Amino acid sequence: MVLLSGPNVSGNEWKYIKDCLDTGWVSSVGAYVDKFETESAKFTGSKYAVATSSGTTALHIALILAGVNNNDIVITQNITFVATLNSIRYTGAEAILIDAEIEGWQMDLDLLELFLNANTEQRNGECFHIASGKRIPVIMPVHVLGNMCDMERLCAIANLHNITLIEDSTEALGSYYNGKHAGTFGAIGTLSYNGNKIITTGGGGMILTDNEQYAHRAKHLTTQAKSDPFEYFHNETGYNYRLTNIAAAMGVAQMEQLPVFLERKKEIINFYKSELENTGDIEFQKVLPQVNPNWWMPTIFTSQQKELLKILNEQKLQSRPFWVPMNRLPMYKDFMYVTKNDVSGILYDNCLSIPCSTYISDEELNRVAKTIKSIF
Repeated sequence: MVLLSGPNVSGNEWKYIKDCLDTGWVSSVGAYVDKFETESAKFTGSKYAVATSSGTTALHIALILAGVNNNDIVITQNITFVATLNSIRYTGAEAILIDAEIEGWQMDLDLLELFLNANTEQRNGECFHIASGKRIPVIMPVHVLGNMCDMERLCAIANLHNITLIEDSTEALGSYYNGKHAGTFGAIGTLSYNGNKIITTGGGGMILTDNEQYAHRAKHLTTQAKSDPFEYFHNETGYNYRLTNIAAAMGVAQMEQLPVFLERKKEIINFYKSELENTGDIEFQKVLPQVNPNWWMPTIFTSQQKELLKILNEQKLQSRPFWVPMNRLPMYKDFMYVTKNDVSGILYDNCLSIPCSTYISDEELNRVAKTIKSIF
């Protein structure tokens, strides 16, 4: 089986994890947690980085830091992995779902701007949805597949309407807009280290911020809000969301290899584009000139999606469809969906992700391309 996006464990993972086992520092404190946070902040250009148990928990804490409460509304997008919406619901808030744009598959900023101009008002320096009377404290864009929208424009829209920007950059480690790393444009950004991400800790996440107060509170909340170094005194509702030292040790080893992984991802997308761009009706995700994406998950758009998925997986070339749009999930179907042409549905019906592990061989890449070409 050629995996879709498997973990590449080829560096110092064994060495660093063994060090945790040898020293007994295996839980949620230890030198590797600190080092992983330091290296992540350094790589992304963020002042602070706080490790968490998953990308989802990073999103949840980010929303809490931004003051999202029950009865609030968070604006996000309709094409995303379900964790984005789940994290919003953990706070008790609702979501307004913005459709994607057809070329880059990111949040449609035209729709966002039209919606905010027509349906919101300012009260005491905060944004409110006129029809429901609910506060809109946060916009949460998702950098889908490591690509990015026009971040300058998005930041300007958020600032104009007094809405905090939290970036779901869980897929975008190593992606840049005008040389600035994903997750560092808003008040808070998040990363994920799930097994299929560009680097992995098996599971895990990271909160990025330049706000010292946010960073300290994030660390406090993720460690059960324990406020006394000796007594078990907790001064607010906390969460068991910290990353273990063992997982962080793996993360440190993976960070050492990240530049090589990013280079390989670019080689993979360049190969697929050279082989498939003129094949049938295949199209690739468009990228703005200002964006340098990590190409985490090469994905193609074609009317032959279903047939390709069947053939590729029968040939043990693991491939997957896009996420089911959030407005089609039973628990989120009643959320407001801002759209004109249901681009999310079009993407779901036509997109598929193809094998792209950083260790994939050139021979395996050729097998994937040949199999795709065979149906056209």
